[in-house]
Amino acid sequence: MEQTLQDKVVLITGGARRVGAAITRKLHAAGASVVVHYHRSAAAAQALAAELNALRTSSVTPLGGDLLDLKVLGSLVEATIARHGHLDVLINNASTFYPTPVGSITQAHWDDLMGTNLRAPLFLSQAAAPHLQAREGLILNVADIHGLRPLRYHPVYSPAKAGLIMLTQSLARELAPQVRVNAIAPGPVEFPETGLSDEMKQAIIDKTLLKRRGSADDIARAALFFAAEAPYITGQILAVDGGRSANS
Repeated sequence: MEQTLQDKVVLITGGARRVGAAITRKLHAAGASVVVHYHRSAAAAQALAAELNALRTSSVTPLGGDLLDLKVLGSLVEATIARHGHLDVLINNASTFYPTPVGSITQAHWDDLMGTNLRAPLFLSQAAAPHLQAREGLILNVADIHGLRPLRYHPVYSPAKAGLIMLTQSLARELAPQVRVNAIAPGPVEFPETGLSDEMKQAIIDKTLLKRRGSADDIARAALFFAAEAPYITGQILAVDGGRSANS
């Protein structure tokens, strides 16, 4: 792969597993140094760092922390700057996802889903903004097509992702012209590890125009596009969903 991100530094939340790991690998292959945030996936983060550092020494740094703790957010940015001296790309990828049917919603559900999907991206972006402005950098948020059209039984998660989409567009205005801010809205790419039967998964796939599920690499390719090939794009939400959002 062409080294289009050589000398660039990326901080990605939830970068050790699933979609996050695919993005980490893709941007690393393009030449970036990557700081991989994790919460409960320490083993996966350490393994990913070892794998990629074997390819390019000292190019991946795992950092642990709970994104619900506001003090952690600033420290992630500070640690990235201390390690590399600058920051070019912030990717807000970490997310919690589970159903909260009306009647069962608790304050803990609200704090968790809003905290990881909306509050953490806001405060991380705020902490990173001066450094990104100095480098004419990028904030890339991983949203969800269900931030645009609600998912049944998810009346906390869907509004949280809707807020992330609006945050993307708001920050694009606030941080222009130095910083670009965009979002990717995945569709059926990586299903939750629990909670969906094979029949439910197939019903979701059947609603896409392409009649197949995507892959984590589809999201990673979109992330690479925004990071390396889209200097004149900001404030945009790219649905990577097999046409699901166009199939009304």
